[in-house]
Amino acid sequence: MTNTEVATTDTADRDLIGRLAFGSMAAQTLRAAVRLGVMELVGDTPRRAADVAADAGAEPQPMMRLLRALTGLGLLREHTPGSFSVTPEGALLHPGRPDSLASFVRMFTEPAIVRAWEHLDDSVRTGEIAFDTVFGTDFFSHLAQHPELSAEFNGAMSQATAETAAALPYAFDFRRYTKVTDVGGGDGTLLAGVLAAHPGLTGVVLDTAEGLADTPDTMARRGLAGRCSLIAGDFFRSVPAGSDLYLLKSVLHDWTDDQAVTILRHCREVLPPGGLVLIVEPVLPEVVDTTADVTDGGVTYLSDLNMLVNVGGRERTREEFAQVCRRAGLTLTSVTPLTEAAPFALIEAVAG
Repeated sequence: MTNTEVATTDTADRDLIGRLAFGSMAAQTLRAAVRLGVMELVGDTPRRAADVAADAGAEPQPMMRLLRALTGLGLLREHTPGSFSVTPEGALLHPGRPDSLASFVRMFTEPAIVRAWEHLDDSVRTGEIAFDTVFGTDFFSHLAQHPELSAEFNGAMSQATAETAAALPYAFDFRRYTKVTDVGGGDGTLLAGVLAAHPGLTGVVLDTAEGLADTPDTMARRGLAGRCSLIAGDFFRSVPAGSDLYLLKSVLHDWTDDQAVTILRHCREVLPPGGLVLIVEPVLPEVVDTTADVTDGGVTYLSDLNMLVNVGGRERTREEFAQVCRRAGLTLTSVTPLTEAAPFALIEAVAG
């Protein structure tokens, strides 16, 4: 290896560390763009930074610097000096789009989320939930005490679920079932996608009162109110009987193994003969695979750490899912990648 090759490798390695170290700054740049309404103000056709600043009630020179940072991140395009338009990626931050990720960005750059991450090393040392220490209560109790934050969380979860809601109805054979209960189903985005694609199904959304705040609007908007019941409850206490399919998306990863077993056991207790528990979550490989065609840039592993510091849950491997299922009286029968909504997978479990 020549000196030039060594220098090139060293530079690339240093660049990687630099990008990672600046990651939190990039996230806050997205947050500022959403809070200032930058994407709505810039639009699809070139617009002057000074005009954007005037409409945003901001100073021209700092706005120019923000727009150029967003351009560097690939979210805007600068056509001539000081003239910008939104890229397709940046357009996802427009709150008016049906596929918007604006609420998702606001939630995951929210100080209540970010502050616990400052104590990641403490959580790694102790296994304790940093959020509880910082705020003096658990994450979901904190949401219940702060309605605006709870609404933001609901919106973020809805946006995060939209891609899965579009893919799941066609990736799983729902025709075998008559009624599905979406356990921890939030605003009903996922179940609405399933019911709309399968007119023979009826459904139930189970969640807390806070989690169900927007569910009536979701079902009414899709014309599904007559085919879906809403039940405010606590899946740690019980799950309603009467369905032959119990659906859990992004629920188990919020909780410890013991808590996940409790949720699954309650599903098992009401599962009829021939019924199924369908879990929709990422499934970690036994060994980290960083090849381009299977990785999501490490996001799933960052999600795993987010569960550690903020709620105490975890992402799991196939065997770890099998273990919690066994403890709940269920047998994991298959794991199928949901390729249209990677990195999610369909995890099927039956009684036994």
